[in-house]
Amino acid sequence: MKKSNLPTKVCPVCELPFTWRKKWERNWPDIRYCSERCRRNKRSAGTS
Repeated sequence: MKKSNLPTKVCPVCELPFTWRKKWERNWPDIRYCSERCRRNKRSAGTS
């Protein structure tokens, strides 16, 4: 698969797009945050 064809999602905390990673291969449908930092700060999502 070419890098330009990788699936993307938008992080609900920072609202930036992020692309599929090999380590997320098995649970891509469950991934919601682009990074550990955004996952920890999920309470701040939607308050800005």
